[in-house]
Amino acid sequence: MLRYLPLILILALTIYAFIDCLNTPEEEVKHLPKVVWVLIILIFTIVGPVVWLVAGKQRHAASGSRSAGGSRGWVAPDDNPDFLRSLKDEKQNEHNEHNDKKKPDGDEKP
Repeated sequence: MLRYLPLILILALTIYAFIDCLNTPEEEVKHLPKVVWVLIILIFTIVGPVVWLVAGKQRHAASGSRSAGGSRGWVAPDDNPDFLRSLKDEKQNEHNEHNDKKKPDGDEKP
């Protein structure tokens, strides 16, 4: 059974690369047309899928990582200035409402 493991791994890699190539939009495919990549993956069973995974399409950075471009993606609430500002505004509104309830209604002159 163990002697079939390399064959199963090669087949799984080929199927994965084939499906990945088919699902990749044409504008993200690099170097060659998509049809040529599909043929390379299917004809060159071991090398084709590896080359596709390494050089065949544009890869995107992980969304949580900080890139040199400065876009940060998700930010924890305690580091998010917009969230902290909204908390401060909410606290100020509650304080104003509390003070408004304490004031008497009427035109009293001292």
